Amino acid sequence: MLNYITWDVSREIFSLGPVVLRWYGLLFASGFAIGYFIMQKIFRKEGVKEEVLDKLTMYMVVSTVIGARLGHCLFYEPEYYLSHPLEILMVWKGGLASHGAAIGILFGLYLFSKNVSKLPYLWILDRIVIVVALGGACIRFGNLFNSEIYGKVTDVPWAFRFVTSDGPNALPRHPTQLYEAFFCIALFAFLLWYYYKHVTQMKDGIIFSFFLVLLFAFRFFIEFLKAEQVDFEKGMSLNMGQWLSIPFVIIGILLYFKQSKTEPHNYVIAK
Repeated sequence: MLNYITWDVSREIFSLGPVVLRWYGLLFASGFAIGYFIMQKIFRKEGVKEEVLDKLTMYMVVSTVIGARLGHCLFYEPEYYLSHPLEILMVWKGGLASHGAAIGILFGLYLFSKNVSKLPYLWILDRIVIVVALGGACIRFGNLFNSEIYGKVTDVPWAFRFVTSDGPNALPRHPTQLYEAFFCIALFAFLLWYYYKHVTQMKDGIIFSFFLVLLFAFRFFIEFLKAEQVDFEKGMSLNMGQWLSIPFVIIGILLYFKQSKTEPHNYVIAK
């Protein structure tokens, strides 16, 4: 039985002069690429024009990056970034927050629904969260290659020693990036299954409510295994990630009970 797994993988795939390709960037981009392919299948099934998907993808990329960056800067290091506002633009230095990405996506898709597609907001959210779950897995695999957002010291046999971050004397820790990545893959599979099973008579907002409750409830509990991300979290009974997860879970529960009382939509499926 393994006592631990030594993780000493380079963050870079290769570099050519000033051009550097990192695992995180590749996996981040892969999440959007795979998501586009799946959404293409969904939109074709329901007779939505592909040009709508192209515009949706643009809104998703922009709102995800802006939301994730602002979320990290304002939720986790507000004093520093408010004192150095230009560094907020330096995304390449690292620092993205999933809760900020969630808020950014919600706002971006609201603008997309209202000003571009004219598709119902909840209709869009029900479909986009399917691929967002898979994208979340790609990002957590990226965090693994970056040796970041890992867990507390542990003696479980599958623990990782993150040598790249902690040095040759690194202690074995929970690989929480993998826990979250595998959960996101399972969530993606469940949401996709539910969509195909109920697409012809689906109540708007139900898939989105499942996503909010399941993802952020899991995020709340997995945080107990994570090491502190920033100094001010030390000594807190609940960390920032947990406090930010609670409103999403509550919104998901309220949305489910509200939308479960509505009539299902009989969508016309394109042949």
